[in-house]
Amino acid sequence: MSRTALLVTHTGRRRSTEHARSVAADLIAAGFEVRVVADEADDLDLPGVVPVAGQQAAEGAEIVFALGGDGTFLRAAELARPAKVPLLGINLGKVGFLAEAEIDDLDVAVRDVVSRNYTVDERLTLDVTAEFDGGPTIESWALNEISIEKGERAQMLELLVDVDGRPLSRYGCDGVVCATPTGSTAYAFSGGGPVVWPEVEALLLVPISAHALFSRPLVTAPTSTFVITVDPFTTLAVLSCDGRRVYDLPPGARVTVRRGALPVRIVRLRPRPFTDRLVAKFALPVHGWRGSRR
Repeated sequence: MSRTALLVTHTGRRRSTEHARSVAADLIAAGFEVRVVADEADDLDLPGVVPVAGQQAAEGAEIVFALGGDGTFLRAAELARPAKVPLLGINLGKVGFLAEAEIDDLDVAVRDVVSRNYTVDERLTLDVTAEFDGGPTIESWALNEISIEKGERAQMLELLVDVDGRPLSRYGCDGVVCATPTGSTAYAFSGGGPVVWPEVEALLLVPISAHALFSRPLVTAPTSTFVITVDPFTTLAVLSCDGRRVYDLPPGARVTVRRGALPVRIVRLRPRPFTDRLVAKFALPVHGWRGSRR
């Protein structure tokens, strides 16, 4: 029975394209049908692959390969999530926090996939709905974070935040980030939020540059619901989902964020403690900046 893999990569980078060709050739030699996104097929110029289009590109596949940085991983997640297909990230970018393997591990990673020598973790996601008068309802999702930010640089955004149906606080701010544990090391981290281990089921809310006496990051239950209302007399706001799907929000818009109905399934090749990943990706000084005292 034929096995199928979908390759997603950064076609604007020559090195990524070269590695995609290598992976495709190895998988085809192992008996896989290899798909690529139709819009990328000409740039990749991979012989023997099958171009596929639309959100159904990963349907029926065994695995999705994301060759690139975190941006490529998030783009691949858009295809893998609805098809419930495991996603394997190979870091060809800079930090690549979401990737499971580095470029030096590429050949080993392909061999492990061929031999089915891997496990799969499920990562919590977020679903978001935005409603406002005179416009269609917006529905989207995110693996890392959903942010509501000011749309005009020179003006402060006024937001009212409810948690679990109860008003929490009104913020004059640059925005609010709602994040998953997976996304705790991304935008939420930059805004002063905590690092949350991916095994922890929780939701995060991080105010950004809030002019308020209480603007601490919050960690809530995974069953919590956030409702962020854009004040009717404030400026235009922007809703961003993983930085990939962006929508304008007029004053008065009401945004609801809750745990996603579908997780993202992520491939693990060599399970290791999250602490080790954190130290490696952020180059943390485990011996302290003063060095050893011995």
